[in-house]
Amino acid sequence: MDEGLFSKRGINISWQDYKGGTGDMIKALESKQLNLAVLLTEGALKASLQSKNFKIIQIYVNTPLVWGVYCGVASKFKALSEVEKPDFCISRPGSGSHLMAYLLSKKLHWNSEQLLFTEVGNFQGALEEFSKNPDKLFLWERFMTKPFVTNNDLRKLSEIPTPWPSFCIVANNDLVENNKSDLIEIMTIISTYTYKFKQNTLESIDYISDYFNFSAHDMRDWIIDTDWNYFLDRPELKLDRVITFLKEMNLVDAQANVLDAVPDDTFWDGVELFPPVI
Repeated sequence: MDEGLFSKRGINISWQDYKGGTGDMIKALESKQLNLAVLLTEGALKASLQSKNFKIIQIYVNTPLVWGVYCGVASKFKALSEVEKPDFCISRPGSGSHLMAYLLSKKLHWNSEQLLFTEVGNFQGALEEFSKNPDKLFLWERFMTKPFVTNNDLRKLSEIPTPWPSFCIVANNDLVENNKSDLIEIMTIISTYTYKFKQNTLESIDYISDYFNFSAHDMRDWIIDTDWNYFLDRPELKLDRVITFLKEMNLVDAQANVLDAVPDDTFWDGVELFPPVI
């Protein structure tokens, strides 16, 4: 957007941050405050299958997202093995912090039906909750939370990666049905730009570290571990593990079909797998 790549092609896009994360954006999509969004893949698939208000049009990041598992600094817990009755802070139902709590419970063989959740809205809400209830758990992206661990605002107990591509791009049904050419153009611009971003690693590290005020060292690790999706491939090809997990945890109907969360065959007619250079 800053470089005018969309506007040069007659596509007008405005950007808005949602500090409440994927759950907050799903709510905005369903109320039609948002047309397009970048969401965590597991949250996007669950919401799309249930509300049917939007479609997953592209996998955005192929690599997993590594989540940190945190408690308050005053907590009695020093390791996850000490937790007997897990009680989680979550930003919103259906958010990444919510769904990843189920993945963590599966990994540690906790009874997922006995998990406790407190909705806190966002990361700041979790910090406030920890000041009152430090033994609660909270999952959030590890680089975003690292400064708070360094400053002794949080205690990090562990990490857990998603066993699937971490982020996807979604569009509401009206756009999918009526603005296919614009969506393909947007996907093409993003795919080719992220490829250039990955190739120009040193320049990209400087840009990101300055923009977010993160250390260049942390951003070097982040960009090395992150691979975007550089193709216009059909998203359902990469969603098998996600829907299997959602069904195992009874988070979607056992008969749910991933094809209901993606555009139909007509959307992909004439779309080239390898996007042209922008």
